[in-house]
Amino acid sequence: MNGNRAISNQQTPFEAQKSFANTLKEAIDKVNDYQVQSDELTNKLIHGENVELHDVMIAAQKASITLNATVEIRNKVIEAYQEVMRMTV
Repeated sequence: MNGNRAISNQQTPFEAQKSFANTLKEAIDKVNDYQVQSDELTNKLIHGENVELHDVMIAAQKASITLNATVEIRNKVIEAYQEVMRMTV
């Protein structure tokens, strides 16, 4: 490798925005997947299908934890945005 050439991983603002948007969408999709899985297992349990109670409870807790974490992250992002908007230039 040539010591004079530095490898640059910098993205353009558009690429960074697109990457952030994709990451955010994937995270929200995962939260939704946990919610859907929890609902499906709960409905199976309600209808008397062969499903273990502990699996239903674990799925419900995963869905709850991921949703609560997402809400907290959203709150922190909003607080950070509001703080930046209060800054004087």
